[in-house]
Amino acid sequence: MTIAQRPPGLPSRIQHYIDGSYVDSVDGDAFDVLDPATNEVYASAAAGTQADIDLAVAAARHAFDDGPWPRLQPRQRSRILHAVADLVEARADEVAALESFDAGLPITQAQGQARRAAENFRFFADLVVAQVDDAFKVPGRQLNYVNRKPRGVAGLITPWNTPFMQESWKLAPALATGNTVVLKPAEFTPLTASLWGAVFAEAGVPRGVVNVVNGLGEQAGDALVKHAHVPMLSFTGESRTGQVIFANAAPHLKSLSMELGGKSPAIVFDDADLDAALDATVFGVFSLNGERCTAGSRVLVQRSIYDDFVERYAQRARSIVVGLPSDPATEVAALVHPEHFAKVMRYIELGASEGRLVAGGGRPEAFPTGNFVAPTVFADVPANARIFQEEIFGPVAVITPFDDDAEALALANATRYGLAAYVYTSDLRRAHNVANGIDAGMVWLNSNNVRDLRTPFGGVKASGLGHEGGYRSIDFYTDQQAVHINLDQTHSMRFGAGAEAMAQGFVPGT
Repeated sequence: MTIAQRPPGLPSRIQHYIDGSYVDSVDGDAFDVLDPATNEVYASAAAGTQADIDLAVAAARHAFDDGPWPRLQPRQRSRILHAVADLVEARADEVAALESFDAGLPITQAQGQARRAAENFRFFADLVVAQVDDAFKVPGRQLNYVNRKPRGVAGLITPWNTPFMQESWKLAPALATGNTVVLKPAEFTPLTASLWGAVFAEAGVPRGVVNVVNGLGEQAGDALVKHAHVPMLSFTGESRTGQVIFANAAPHLKSLSMELGGKSPAIVFDDADLDAALDATVFGVFSLNGERCTAGSRVLVQRSIYDDFVERYAQRARSIVVGLPSDPATEVAALVHPEHFAKVMRYIELGASEGRLVAGGGRPEAFPTGNFVAPTVFADVPANARIFQEEIFGPVAVITPFDDDAEALALANATRYGLAAYVYTSDLRRAHNVANGIDAGMVWLNSNNVRDLRTPFGGVKASGLGHEGGYRSIDFYTDQQAVHINLDQTHSMRFGAGAEAMAQGFVPGT
């Protein structure tokens, strides 16, 4: 079949961005970058190693210690970050086209991610100006207040799903709070990360404040994690990788924020608005090609409506438009990389023995090449099945029946993950009680994944460590310094002043 043309301006070489310049790796090494729709090599990317990370961290450290960025007033940084948002918005069509091509995302969904990236910068640019810190008074005696101080060089390691937006989600708060950064993008999707250098330079961000080093996680990522001059790390990716980062960062006592894997439940009760629940649960699994950490990929349905729901869900999945990433009609496109495609296909093969296949189950006939997977649904999946327990991260849903609220909660909590959950019911009391009983960092009631940027984002159990979003991001990227001022006569025991002075007493806590 006809393959869509590549977007204009596609580079053949993707470089690092270090200390204000685009550069190759110190050793000249590079790796191939593939078009997910064809698996053809379209570019080579500089492959960072310890030497490149050292240069990037040195530039970031110099910009922090000696440059103006940490010393600007919040309003000054805010203006520059608003300029970043303006530039991202002005280039949104270009960003979306490159992101769609590089990550295999449907173009209409990539456009939404580009707009969200600009909004991330606007949000944190405003928040850092509007933030209010604590102050406490003991009238006439003491005043206590909190200073927030940038912490230094932030190491940012981002995933390959919606990469540009995910990068903005970390870059914006790290920069708004006065830190400098070294970003290590995912090796599968380095293309749109290469845009950041020019955007930040044009917006007026000083040299060295933002550095981007491409490369494999085992090389560039590991060097960043272990670097002694990077006091904090924000990572989004697989739980197994998070465990490795946790261990490697421990000797340096780094601050960590890690958003890891998910296997989120979507619970549909028999009193739900079934049309709305169907729309939300189908979208929640198959949007972004199913490559989303918050996907409601375990659909738990009350038994009284189970058969009808499964039939309708399967029909919707079979009707999803699978197409080229660049086609505006496409709803599911190509998975990001042949390695990931192979992983998803192994789970689909496994699912044939663990559940009842009701939709999909392999490669669409129209796409004999590339990383295309037909939207796939397994019904009657038991809780001990691997496709119920393990994160597939593709267009694959499992559906399981339950009888009552207690069983729904037991099934919802029956995995090692705890990132997101979705509940559909018209009973308000049930909705709140079930939400409270679910082990998840985020719960949506009668909604798909729509999040206010002020709310915390993060998971529990194997889904993460810490939360970001709103003030939680400000907390992570700053040190909080308590300052105590005495307003009255100092009340201190007069050690060494003799027995009479000691007898005058001391009132603690004033």
